[in-house]
Amino acid sequence: MNYELTDETIQYAGVTLYRIRALVDMPYHGVKVGDLGGFIEKVENLQGNAWVSGNAWVSGDAKVSGNARIFGNAQVFDNAQVFGNAWVSGNAKVFGYAWVSGNAKVSGDASVYDDAVATGDARIFGNAKVFGYAQVFGNAWVSGNAQVCGNAEVSGNAQVFDNAQVSGDARVFDGAQVCGNAEVCGDAQVYDNALVSGDARVYGNAQVYGYARVYGNAWVYGNAQVYDNAWVSGNARVSDDAEVCE
Repeated sequence: MNYELTDETIQYAGVTLYRIRALVDMPYHGVKVGDLGGFIEKVENLQGNAWVSGNAWVSGDAKVSGNARIFGNAQVFDNAQVFGNAWVSGNAKVFGYAWVSGNAKVSGDASVYDDAVATGDARIFGNAKVFGYAQVFGNAWVSGNAQVCGNAEVSGNAQVFDNAQVSGDARVFDGAQVCGNAEVCGDAQVYDNALVSGDARVYGNAQVYGYARVYGNAWVYGNAQVYDNAWVSGNARVSDDAEVCE
């Protein structure tokens, strides 16, 4: 084992957490023998070459492994897993049955979670980043080089991947996909199996739902709605209070 539990403890929700101390040099994390780390509840919480530092803590049946790092004031708990080269930092929280892996980073005040017992599939992986006050929950996946930030929410069975960005107060949920170089921002909503891809943009108060497709260089904005099986593509612009359906 690369660390030991010290006598320094804190209490959280009636659980005792122990500060850790390094027993070996861990160059990947810039840690030397004797350096103090963050807090864990039990040795099962921290495995491999992973490290917890600062005021960060890991508890419950959560597991941090591989080369993962938890730092700042971050919290990982319940049955969550953080592994690979993933980082969780700032005031971020990962809990429920959520996974953060690969080179993914969760930071700021972001939350990644699922409260559904034994069915949580929230996943952040690849080079994905979730930050700001963003939330990813339910069975949602964020992967590739995708970014979810601001106050955005990605939930349900939604997927955000490739180089896509979801930001502002945007919501992507209920099986929707945002991929390619697409952007969903502002107060926009994409849901109900809709697809936004390519270099498309959905913003303002726009909504894309049903089995609608927005792709190419198309923009949907204002209070526009694209729904049912409608397709908007090329350099099309759908704005104001327009509705496109099929």
